[in-house]
Amino acid sequence: MTTPCKAFFDPGTFTYTYVVYDREGGTAAIIDPVLNYDHKSGRTSEGSNAAVTAFVQEMKLKVDWILETHAHADHLSGAVGLKQALGGKVGIGSHITTVQETFKGLFNLEPALAVDGSQFDHLFTDGEAFDIGGLKARALYVPGHTPACMAYQVEEMIFVGDTLFVPDVGTARCDFPGGDARTLYRSIRRILDLPADTRIMVCHDYPPGGREVRHETSVAEQRADNIHVHDGISEEAFVGMRTARDQTLDMPLLIIPSIQVNIRAGKLPPAEDNGRVYLKIPVNLL
Repeated sequence: MTTPCKAFFDPGTFTYTYVVYDREGGTAAIIDPVLNYDHKSGRTSEGSNAAVTAFVQEMKLKVDWILETHAHADHLSGAVGLKQALGGKVGIGSHITTVQETFKGLFNLEPALAVDGSQFDHLFTDGEAFDIGGLKARALYVPGHTPACMAYQVEEMIFVGDTLFVPDVGTARCDFPGGDARTLYRSIRRILDLPADTRIMVCHDYPPGGREVRHETSVAEQRADNIHVHDGISEEAFVGMRTARDQTLDMPLLIIPSIQVNIRAGKLPPAEDNGRVYLKIPVNLL
């Protein structure tokens, strides 16, 4: 039996958000939601969240979880708006504390910002089992892209965040603070050791050659065709490729606002003494 899952694509950030649920009228989890952000004006909007909310309400679902695979560097989390509209607990991997500590220092954020993960409702540990209504789920620690990446295995599918993309796109970059190509390779092989028919749900697609975007692949397809880590690619070969490739990449467009918001579970920084909210831009640092 195929587990019900609805994918929502945000073309501005090439991001997929998922609603996975046990049945119509049942229980759901939302994975990697997007808060829309205009980098020119600094304005946020809830367009992507609105589509997710409409689907959840149409299907009469109760949201138990809003799950983040990691503190994204390419989009702002929509967790706050969805929690206000639909409820649910916001969860992320327990190693988010490492990311918080790193970026609190990098951005010189307010001293009161806690680096213990307390902004989130739940911190998952590796192998932790949980339920989404009648669905069985498990959190898997898959660092490398960041030191805090978590994948969520739900029945026959796994939501892998940025760890893997569809085969003709490859794998995540590892040059952000705390990233490591060797660690990523080992995390990917852990995913690819799952049964061949496991459905892999990616967080982004950057389609080459004008093909249509896609959000789903499989362990078998990845092992056969992934351009970076198909079977036969050694750890040393991957590390060499990934390291060289990362040196050619620009910083993501929204990395500066995204990280400052996402380490706070999608909350904006506290207002300053004039009642307005500001994000910082470090100069000559990233």
